[in-house]
Amino acid sequence: MKSINDNIQEYRLQMQKGDVPTAYREILKYMLKLKTYFQKQYANLSLPGGLYQGYMDMTYFSIIPESLKSKKLKIAVVFIHEDTRFEVWLSGYNKNVQKKYLDLMQKKDLGKYRTPPSLDGYDSILEYTLVEDPDFDNQEELTTRIEKGVVDFIKDVEGLV
Repeated sequence: MKSINDNIQEYRLQMQKGDVPTAYREILKYMLKLKTYFQKQYANLSLPGGLYQGYMDMTYFSIIPESLKSKKLKIAVVFIHEDTRFEVWLSGYNKNVQKKYLDLMQKKDLGKYRTPPSLDGYDSILEYTLVEDPDFDNQEELTTRIEKGVVDFIKDVEGLV
């Protein structure tokens, strides 16, 4: 197992190469554009807060449809850095809400959606992979795919809860 200093040294080398910081900046820029797109296209959705940048594990923003607000549920559009994929999650405002709805979801036929194995270390109640290996060079198509997946997910979640 590498020491912390060994890991920091590798981090420095990767940062000096320049690809990692450039890619990270581009991912964040795209996520901000995507959030802005949803704000402009869907006035009926609340997009509170900023962009959660994470620890290079995930980056996400929240969407709160009016239909889920009273249930203290929200949708997260998530970019998973290690796997370079986009997901959409159903999440709760807190762990008590998450537990209530995770228990409910685990009793249902969820089809293409999946639940986490537990709440330990997970922030989701329900998950779906939107785009594997996204093409950031074609952001218009990428946005269209993400938008369709998020809209479908919200409709399905409204039927499940």
